[in-house]
Amino acid sequence: MKKYKVGIIGATGMVGQRFCQLLDRHPWFEIVVLAASPRSAGKTFKEAVSGKWKLADPMPEDLADIVVMNATDDVEKIASMVDFCFCAVDMKKDEIRALEERYAKAECPIVSNNSAHRFTPDVPMVIPEINPDHIEIIEAQRKRLGTKRGFIAVKSNCSLQSYVPALAPLMEKYKVTKALACTYQAISGAGRTFETFPEILDNVIPYIGGEEEKSEKEPMKIWGHIEGGEIVNATEPVITAQCLRVPVSDGHTAAVFCSFENKPSKEEILQAWKSFSGVPQQLSLPSAPKQFLHYFEEDDRPQAKLDRNLEGGMAVSIGRLREDTLFDYKFVCLSHNTLRGAAGGGVLLAELLAAKGYFD
Repeated sequence: MKKYKVGIIGATGMVGQRFCQLLDRHPWFEIVVLAASPRSAGKTFKEAVSGKWKLADPMPEDLADIVVMNATDDVEKIASMVDFCFCAVDMKKDEIRALEERYAKAECPIVSNNSAHRFTPDVPMVIPEINPDHIEIIEAQRKRLGTKRGFIAVKSNCSLQSYVPALAPLMEKYKVTKALACTYQAISGAGRTFETFPEILDNVIPYIGGEEEKSEKEPMKIWGHIEGGEIVNATEPVITAQCLRVPVSDGHTAAVFCSFENKPSKEEILQAWKSFSGVPQQLSLPSAPKQFLHYFEEDDRPQAKLDRNLEGGMAVSIGRLREDTLFDYKFVCLSHNTLRGAAGGGVLLAELLAAKGYFD
């Protein structure tokens, strides 16, 4: 695999920092551009994140002296320097949509962590193990944008990365008809740490703006199909969600309830989870977990503190599968929200796109 030159747009934020961490010495991708807001532009990366580095691991030394570029003013220059960019900016949605299209039209492919383009009909929103075929819509998107190389691809919201992978292996054979997911979401999902979010200590906040809508609607696009130059959303299963912020640093937990048209046995569900793998595993992509779904037999697992970093934070943990009185089954899931759920999911998507030749 050739080495691709990449940029990180929004490099100083928490997800941007995760991208920096994950791409440091990546076998396929080399960071050559870091870009952020005008207040960071012109500073070295070390200066720009001084006092604002939010990860436990230190800033990669190789990036310290890179001069941060202006994410909005230097679009054409950045596009000329890279093969593609990751985007994790903190802006209004309409501004993000416009900015990502500017990069795409400058022939710079964008792999976005942002939600702004998730419901653009010809923009693929991909969990690589579940709907890798959706990247084929890029050809139609390029026609709309008038580009040869430029396009936008996005990853889905972090809150559904725990339970959608658990439902996916059960969809075709057993036909999930309805699901309820209550998510208990870490503070890093808000870009916060305990130092910057003191009100979460000894507390649970029962509202996260926009999160429940994303959790209910985004799976429908993931399970949709390409037709007539756009992605047509699925209509089943019906999903309802409730999302709470809890005093956990990293790791989103979900309590899941689901019913089926063809109810499987518990053993059939466990086997479906154990045997499930996707294109990332078949292609041995660098960031892909060897085992995507891990089931724990212990009654008190998975736990965020113990299990969020499983397989580099890219695996999904499941436990407590049992029959339910209102639904057919209930179980608990866990995923690392800034690794599998955010930057790591973006890197895995980029690896899939690279392997399929979309950056060439």
